Amino acid sequence: QVRVVESGGGLVQPGGSLRLSCAASGRIFSQYNMDWYRQAPGSEREWVATINAISRTNYAESVKGRFTIFKDIRKNTMYLQMNTLKPEDTAVYYCKVRWRSDEWWGQGTQVTVSS
Repeated sequence: QVRVVESGGGLVQPGGSLRLSCAASGRIFSQYNMDWYRQAPGSEREWVATINAISRTNYAESVKGRFTIFKDIRKNTMYLQMNTLKPEDTAVYYCKVRWRSDEWWGQGTQVTVSS
């Protein structure tokens, strides 16, 4: 079982920045593939970004150029740096950890972009 804990959400004005963190337990953190998803009220959960075990990254078109996903293996933590935030980025952001056929989700962290 892998414990996944997100943090870093909050209220930010349009155009501002936030950095989300996703801490994952386990000695094989370097082998995990990890994703960020988000879910706005009344909407389906949507994929935002992925970083795989060899640090290859991929982004949804809606966040490309504004968000950056990266990880620190020494801290067993993955991050999502979010810049130039827009009101439509408002959602609960979830981290998903994948290893072989297993996957684990965190509890989510709320991001609200509003003036």
